[in-house]
Amino acid sequence: MVCRFRPVFAIDESFLWEMLFYAAHVDEEPGASVEKAQQNPFLHKYVTQWGKPGDLGVIAYEVRTLEPVGAAWLRVFVGADKNCTAIDDGTPELAIAVIPSYTGKGVGAQLLTHLLNAAATSYPAVYLNVRATNPAKRLYERFGFTVIGELTNRVGGTSLHMVKPLRMQITDSVLGK
Repeated sequence: MVCRFRPVFAIDESFLWEMLFYAAHVDEEPGASVEKAQQNPFLHKYVTQWGKPGDLGVIAYEVRTLEPVGAAWLRVFVGADKNCTAIDDGTPELAIAVIPSYTGKGVGAQLLTHLLNAAATSYPAVYLNVRATNPAKRLYERFGFTVIGELTNRVGGTSLHMVKPLRMQITDSVLGK
């Protein structure tokens, strides 16, 4: 399987909803569907009106079929919309998912590589929230994300707040002044 990558466009909103269905683990709920996920008011902020200033995303697609197989995207949330009060308002939150039949094949790592490289020109850091039991946590750690906090999630498990610095801020102390 060979994947290529391209930016996320407004016309990709329905695919982002499909990926958010997996990223938010909605697929694990009884009677779950993408349509039901779209009715969840908490999830709207991740996808609705994609293409706002600051939105940045990458879609992986299968070269042979041109079908999208995964997406990673960033969106900036401020104030009460943030999931972690410990992060700055200018730090975007990462959402990422791969179609289940493509997991474990390196697509997630390639998506992260493309997205983080693109984000480094615009953002000082990236934030994400992941279940402590999610195997993807190891991937995030390999990419330099570190845990800055934890909380009990809505299903009674533990979720971790993780941040990855993308570029060093130049300050007077760095310059020796």
